[in-house]
Amino acid sequence: MDHPAGQIRDRLDVLKVLVVDDEHTMRRVTRSLLQSIGVKNIRDACDGRAGLDAVCAWAPDVVVLDWKMPNLGGLDFVRRVRSPNEFPYPDVPIIMLTAFGERSRVMEAVDLGVNEFLLKPVSTKALQARLISILTKPRRMVKKGGCYVPEPRKLSSYLPDID
Repeated sequence: MDHPAGQIRDRLDVLKVLVVDDEHTMRRVTRSLLQSIGVKNIRDACDGRAGLDAVCAWAPDVVVLDWKMPNLGGLDFVRRVRSPNEFPYPDVPIIMLTAFGERSRVMEAVDLGVNEFLLKPVSTKALQARLISILTKPRRMVKKGGCYVPEPRKLSSYLPDID
């Protein structure tokens, strides 16, 4: 189903995005990228623990998450969020934004429940495409073991864009 540009703009305008990254500069860069594509409701957290607290307090529509952080890294963050009996928002869409682009890491993140995967440095175009995909082609969450993950799709759609 096609979504007119105006509808996408309207949805981005009210979208709540949480950026979780331990590097202050990367949080600022990600915020600027999000603002340039029309996202206005942005909060950030400096590590995974603060990110979990922010998800519980603010209930964002999307989380943009770094892989490697102190005080609960990205993968452990995903494990905690995707625990439906322990976490109040187990189906929040997560975009992993990382410098680690090896296929094995992409697969590990996908297996844990990451919705989208982007390689640093990220372009505005790539981030916008992932957000639009989350908004226009939501995937239902399915139970896998003791956690929830987005319904699987073809691996090629997870591979990072290289601009």
